[in-house]
Amino acid sequence: MKILLAVTGASGAIYGLRLLEVLKQKGVQTECIVSDTAKKIIKHEIGASKIPKGCYSEKDIEAPFSSGSFKIDAMVVAPCSMKTLSAIANGFSHNLITRSADVAIKEKRRLILVPRETPLSVIHLENMLKLARLGAVILPAMPGFYHKPKKIEDLVDFIVGKILDSLGAENELYKRWG
Repeated sequence: MKILLAVTGASGAIYGLRLLEVLKQKGVQTECIVSDTAKKIIKHEIGASKIPKGCYSEKDIEAPFSSGSFKIDAMVVAPCSMKTLSAIANGFSHNLITRSADVAIKEKRRLILVPRETPLSVIHLENMLKLARLGAVILPAMPGFYHKPKKIEDLVDFIVGKILDSLGAENELYKRWG
């Protein structure tokens, strides 16, 4: 399995960073893009030392996955800002993240978007509906509580586990219902 992960400037960069960590632990080939705003959010929310190394810049439009000839199995945008979600929904491929998502859509590859925003406006919902109709998985960062989380990491792992489920990757990051 080959996964492209993009981390955008929405609050909740911890979801993308934890997913990157778990995918690497599982030996999944993973490429990543971190937006400039995401770097600021990571620095503010969890510390500058947590900014992942070796990731592409959103400005690197010549990266391999900006072309449909570069094979990936899926792309995940976690967290996905409403700016990025809107750009993807409307075909505005102005950076590597939105171009890569555009490629995923046109090549009919799995695209998982993890919006982290509340409340949602009608514009947000219409953009999500448009993307869902195009085949994207809209997986909002809305953790469940039936697994009785004890700490923030449990809530993060719940969402990351759901992303992994959507990728078809086995995981035991959260206790399943029943």
